[in-house]
This record gives sequence, C-alpha cells and structure tokens, in this order.
Amino acid sequence: MHNPERGKFITFEGIDGAGKSTHIGFVAELLAAGGKTVVTTREPGGTRLGEKLRELLLHEKMHLETEALLMFAARCEHIAQVIEPALARGDWVVSDRFTDATFAYQGGGRKLDLHKLDLLEQWVHPNLQPDLTLLFDVPLEVARARLDASCTLDKFEQEQEDFFGATRTEYLRRATEFSQRFRIVDATQPIVSVRKVLEKIIASL
Repeated sequence: MHNPERGKFITFEGIDGAGKSTHIGFVAELLAAGGKTVVTTREPGGTRLGEKLRELLLHEKMHLETEALLMFAARCEHIAQVIEPALARGDWVVSDRFTDATFAYQGGGRKLDLHKLDLLEQWVHPNLQPDLTLLFDVPLEVARARLDASCTLDKFEQEQEDFFGATRTEYLRRATEFSQRFRIVDATQPIVSVRKVLEKIIASL
C-alpha cells in the first residue's frame, strides 16, 4: 500500500476588508477542477472547539496575551483535527487565515512582543508552514470603506486606523521575510482581474 503524496497547504491573509473571503471558494473550485480533493477551513475556528473559541476571541474583551494564547490553542486543535490529517491523506487545504494573521493582528496591531509569538509558533507547529500564502493587500481607506458597508463588525473590525495600519505593515514585513511562500495580490483590482492573477499563481503550484 503506497502512501499518498502529501497535499499542499494554502492560506489566505489580509486585513479586514481586503476581500480575501470573496476568492476562497474560487480557488477551491479551481483546485477541484484540477482533480484535487480540497478541504476549506478558517481561523480562528475550523473545529467544534475552535469555533467556540472564535466566538470568545471575536467578541470578548481579554488580556492581549490571553488572546494570543487562545489563538494558538484553537490553531493547535485545528492542525491536529483538520489540517494535518487532510494533508497526510493527500488533500489540499485552503485556510482563511493562519499564523501570519496572529503575527499581523496580535503582533503588529496590538504590539505583542513578536518573540513570544515565535515561541508559540515553534511549540504549536514547528514543522508545518503553508506551501503558499496569498496576501490580499489594499490601502487602508479601501478596506475601511468595504467594512463600513457591512452591517455587524466584530471587535477587530471595529479597531481604529492606526491598528489596521500596523497590522498591514506587519503582513508586508512577513511577506518580504518569507518571500518564497508569499504572493501579494493587489485586491483593489476588480474581482475578475484578481481571479486571473489567482489562476496564474495556482497554475504555478
């Protein structure tokens, strides 16, 4: 019985309002059309426990370090229950956010010491990194306008401009540091144009 070839892990990142969620289904369909079995998931969340933690994380006020620890607790469960088993089966996993989001939001936006996040990352997934991270990037004013058009905002979406500026800066810093897996997508373009870009990137995988 030969082992199936390990699947690939694709993550979608970007500040709130960048429009990444619009394209997750599209990429999953592209992969499925190419004969891949695709698992789509999200963070925080992705498991029964993770979704309960998501509710707390998005709506409860808490100490910054508690927030970061809960993010990684949900991630630990997510990797064990969903991501690793899927990749081992040879499935492709497409996740709406992963650890880059914690560095961007809790590290960049909330100013938590990045070294602490490095330690948590080493503890929770020392041997797992995305094969491809799509960073949907837009100027802050575009993101804000898109968010203002949506009705109910969680506690992160309600943050001020400087928070989102710092979050975006940390995303872009990581995209430079880990340029081999990051692809920056200009999400100010019309949806059709973004999808053409995504088709090219996926084809190169």
